Amino acid sequence: MKQSILLSFLAVVLFTSCEHKEPVVEQSTKFVLSDSMLHMIEIDTVQQCALLDELSLSGEVSFNENNVVKVFPRTSGQVIDAKVSLGDHVSKGQALATIKSADVAGNYNDLSSANADLAIAKRQMDNQESLFKGGISSEREYNEAKQNYEKSLAARNKIQSVININGGGKASEGGLYTITAPIDGYIVEKKVAAGAFIRPDMGDNLFTISDLKNIWVYANVYENDISRIKEGNLVKVVPIAYPDKVYEGKIDKVSQVLDPQSKAMRVRINLENKEMLLKPEMFTKVVVNNQDAGTYTCFSSNAVLSQDGKNYVVTYNNKNDIQISGIDIIKTVGDKTYVTSGVKPGEVLITKHQLFIFNQLSNE
Repeated sequence: MKQSILLSFLAVVLFTSCEHKEPVVEQSTKFVLSDSMLHMIEIDTVQQCALLDELSLSGEVSFNENNVVKVFPRTSGQVIDAKVSLGDHVSKGQALATIKSADVAGNYNDLSSANADLAIAKRQMDNQESLFKGGISSEREYNEAKQNYEKSLAARNKIQSVININGGGKASEGGLYTITAPIDGYIVEKKVAAGAFIRPDMGDNLFTISDLKNIWVYANVYENDISRIKEGNLVKVVPIAYPDKVYEGKIDKVSQVLDPQSKAMRVRINLENKEMLLKPEMFTKVVVNNQDAGTYTCFSSNAVLSQDGKNYVVTYNNKNDIQISGIDIIKTVGDKTYVTSGVKPGEVLITKHQLFIFNQLSNE
């Protein structure tokens, strides 16, 4: 009997102890940004902006053909001396080359004959004038002598004009004449050397002079990019020789034909060359900006995180509300990333130290 009472008492005690057992409190694991970390992060606001479609092209500097002077020979002959070289700076009136010409020598011989004929005609006219005034000869004879003098004078003046044109006033009786620079500038083209012969049928220029204060840059556009190019597109030109220099301009001419060899279309950019750093034949990088590609959601590229082939951003509402969002990127241009989904304009993204936060949120 006593044993039964003892067992009953133990059972009541155990039941009572189980009824009054303290509950287990679960600890919250939600990520909260600390105040110290809050001062370390940087943020960027998502915006709606035009897609800046950039196209990188190879370019080459050329002189502005609308701002040059081409120097041609005045007559045929042989080049005795070429006094300047490609790239030399020349002043107006400076000698460029000396040419010995049989035509110029012949013109001087013709001039000597014309001067002799003119002197004879002058004496005859003076004699007839004296005779006419003395009543010995008729007026008709005097007028004929006067007309012969005027014809001789015209013939002499014509030959003298030819000499002045061919020699520019700097020819000699030996047939030598000098070609001079018509403007100040740089020799950007030279097509002649000492000893070369200039044929009468040669229509090419000997020198080209430009001041190089304004130059052209030509760039090649291949077929798959032609639809992205048009006149007026803004461009940035970066010379290979000066990678820290950026020249801004725009496309002012688009060729309507493709080069049959390279299958590329040529575009032209007009640039000011105030520092005289851009020189003909230099290679450049040409970045074309096209803002006609539509409007998309964009934000700083610093906000993007890549993980396992996917792209993410960390959105920030407050230090207690931070989330990871997957994004679909259209294009990254410069420091801007354009997306079609994942975030909306007005949302705030973390752009610095977001990788630490991303890892913390991923492990929750």
